[in-house]
Amino acid sequence: MRDYDDHDMTGLAALVRAGDVTPHDLLDAALARAADRNPAINALVHQDEDVARQMIDDGLPEGSFPGVPFLIKDIGCETPDFPVSNGSRITPGTRYPEHSSIYARLRAAGLVPFARTTIPEFAIGSVTEAAAYGGPTRNPWNLDRTPGGSSGGSGAAVAAGIVPGAHGSDGGGSIRIPASCCGLFGFKASRALIPDGPYAGEGWGGMAMDGFLTRSVRDTAALLDATGGPDLGAPYYPPPMRGTFLQATGQRPKSLRIALCTTTIAGEKVHPDCAAATMQAATLLADLGHHVEETRPHVDLMPMMQAWTWIVACGTASAVRAVEHKRGEPLRDQLETVAQGACALADRISGADYLDALNTVHDFGRQMAAFFQSYDVFVTPVLAEPPAEIGRFAHSRPEFADFAAYRLGPGGVFEYSPFTAAYNASGQPAMSVPLYWNTDGLPIGVQIGAASGRDEMLMSLAAQLEDAQPWFDGKPPRYSR
Repeated sequence: MRDYDDHDMTGLAALVRAGDVTPHDLLDAALARAADRNPAINALVHQDEDVARQMIDDGLPEGSFPGVPFLIKDIGCETPDFPVSNGSRITPGTRYPEHSSIYARLRAAGLVPFARTTIPEFAIGSVTEAAAYGGPTRNPWNLDRTPGGSSGGSGAAVAAGIVPGAHGSDGGGSIRIPASCCGLFGFKASRALIPDGPYAGEGWGGMAMDGFLTRSVRDTAALLDATGGPDLGAPYYPPPMRGTFLQATGQRPKSLRIALCTTTIAGEKVHPDCAAATMQAATLLADLGHHVEETRPHVDLMPMMQAWTWIVACGTASAVRAVEHKRGEPLRDQLETVAQGACALADRISGADYLDALNTVHDFGRQMAAFFQSYDVFVTPVLAEPPAEIGRFAHSRPEFADFAAYRLGPGGVFEYSPFTAAYNASGQPAMSVPLYWNTDGLPIGVQIGAASGRDEMLMSLAAQLEDAQPWFDGKPPRYSR
């Protein structure tokens, strides 16, 4: 199919509805690109063409994306259709007996999953270099750079043109970081908008949730519409919406009060490329009629990040302990260094400590909510630097045995990614918008966040930016015509 690369998911679905192509044609195109492009980037696992063909032959639902090929992250999105390994050597090929709510909704939209995508072990990293996959996942824009994490495989696969959109999840920036690194649109919705059940009540104290990486705003909007809303027995309920995300893309926001920050939230300098990307976005927003003011919230960021680190460590230890209990043997020595460090940290955290950490996170959320009383959106870089070189944050490095140091210490992940986790803690929506490429040809994303429940406004703003400065045709040179 020669024009596969010219369409987003919505466009491919329209071709199927018009009878111009069949779902098998689209799957053929995706599989051909996977065979040609995945060896260089190492983004796909558990590929199963037979399962995908059977879905098509059984008849696809008349949803938003009939017959469109799709990829799901190698954690969560549980289903008997595809095994899941969680990026770990201790959980290879785990299968679940029934569909998770989000997977069932993706299938109901008519999508055709055919593989999973790589992650760091148990999704606790901003790069994707899990030993379970035999090597790092690489960025299609520069194979010596990371595509980000933890949804790095999804970001790499979409940037490489294997599919125009893929599933991801975000507990500390894991959709927005790969979107920034790979030149894609990534949207983390307000807490609880996407369901976790029935296999999980919440992820990382309510900070983690599912979402998508796409080449167009309208695809993310339609995916959120197809999958959003609480499932049976959900412990959290999302703020009510006035309409749909897709409707929001057809509207343009009124003049917004925009807070701009070209440093870290703590006021420290970031890489010049990241500051330049943010300033360019600010200029574009001002040209579109929005009021831009340089400021930043005065929030207790480091106590929140300490609490975030403890919660993630405990979540990792809980997952590992469940596998050890099921298999009846200790397995920690088979984990990579960072996961071992997370479990070791969790051993030192009491129940009271964990509850204190949750309260610290909730207090931070109230501080962020107060900031958005004065501003509609907050614009920052996504990362403090361009995409990191492969190996810099590899989970096998012995110095990362101290999980707190890996996250918060000198040269650690927080210095590299000081912005994204704030919105996981607050539960507020935030997005990475691909508006800038540096002189080395690397994408540099801009993060835009808003108050909880202002998802539709944020999506409208994304569509406005996409109209003003389209990015769909921006592709890695090796995959451009």
